[in-house]
This record gives sequence, C-alpha cells and structure tokens, in this order.
Amino acid sequence: MSLIKPKKGQQGRWPNALSLFFVPLILFFSFRWLVLETFVIPSESMVPNLLIHDHILVQKYIYGIKPLMGDGWLVNWSEPKRGDVVVFRYPENRDVYFIKRVVGLPGDKIEVNGMSVKINGELLDLKSVEKPETDISFRMAFQLPAEYYNETLGDITHFVRFEGEAAGAVELQPKTFEVGKDSYFVMGDNRYNSQDSRFWGNLPKDLLVGRARYIWFSCEKMLEAAPYICDPLSLRLERLFKTIK
Repeated sequence: MSLIKPKKGQQGRWPNALSLFFVPLILFFSFRWLVLETFVIPSESMVPNLLIHDHILVQKYIYGIKPLMGDGWLVNWSEPKRGDVVVFRYPENRDVYFIKRVVGLPGDKIEVNGMSVKINGELLDLKSVEKPETDISFRMAFQLPAEYYNETLGDITHFVRFEGEAAGAVELQPKTFEVGKDSYFVMGDNRYNSQDSRFWGNLPKDLLVGRARYIWFSCEKMLEAAPYICDPLSLRLERLFKTIK
C-alpha cells in the first residue's frame, strides 16, 4: 500500500479558490441588500437628533424586501409608522438619498402653518426645551438663538428645532396637504432648514429604502485626503451605538 498522497490537479483547486473569493462577497452584498445598510448624514435637516457626519445603520428588512435594483417591493409586510425616521430616494433625483421623519400616513390631512402642524385637525403639541445638558445629542447640537421643542408623533417623542435666521428660506404661509394612497408626508426635525414634503410633495412608498435605527459612528470632521473616512481626532464618542428616535 502506497503512503504517497496523490497530488491535486489545477482543476481541483480553482473551484475552492473561487468559492473563497466569491462566497464572502455574496454574503456581504446579500446582507447589505436585505438586512442593514450604512449611510452618512450629509446635512443639518435632522438636527438636533442627527448631526452632520453621523454614520447610521438603516434596517432594510423592516418594511419588506426590495428588488436588487430599481424601486418598488418584492415583498411588503409592514408600513412605516408615524414618527419613524426613514431613508428614501429623493423623488426629484433618485440617485440621491434623503432622510426625514414620517409625519403623515396615507389618507391624512396635514396642515402646516409656521411652527404649528395639524394632523387631521389635531395640533401636534410642542413643549419647549431650554436645558441642553439633559440629553447628550441635544447638548451637542444646541445653538442659540434657535428654539428647541419636544414633539410627539405616535409613540415617538423627539426634538425639533426652529432657527429664526433660517425661517426666511421657508415659506411660512399656511399650507394644507392631502396624503394619497401608498404615500407619506415627511419632514426634517430641523423644521426651518429642511427640503421635505412641504416643498416637493408626498413621498411614494416605492422609494423607501428602510428605517434609520442606530448611529454606529460619528465625528466632527472627515479626513481631507479621504472625505469618506472620519478624522479619528474628531470622534463624537458619546454618540456611538446610539438608538435613533
């Protein structure tokens, strides 16, 4: 009996090499497509709850399964709730992603008049917040002379910000909106500094990407040589692994 091991031919090695290369890639992109995807906050529209350069995790599966490419749904098993913070494709440029809060659901009548918002005739209650030290996120975003309030949408209580200097860029005349079928009315928490449904209309359900759920990383500045990488000297450690409300 021979103790010499037979040598594997090249034809036996290639499938193993290919599987080692492609299987992790397939698992990674499947996870990103179906479960979680990362985004970076580019603007102040969700201040004080989300700051520029917050890195967030978005739950892709929460409302269903979307096609690998394009809009719509392969399977849809739940709907956004009032107060959810959602990421979606901007209706006027689908290559751009926006993040806003769901204010109006299908069939709702939304009335906006400056700081006041009514949903089906019921005024959303705003409670003034004056002491930023009570919440880390609020403390980091707090800037006078802006005004800050607690607002409750559904089961979610969150901060909203009204900056007097930015009010001039917002048309403050009363407006009424009807939310159609398979659509949502969305607004930024930085109410006088947000391009949202008040300007471009309802958000079609097919453009939803998922619900923003966690801040997993955050920094004040990005590296000049690599603008997609956080400057490690400017980390906001207090915001790491924070739940988005």
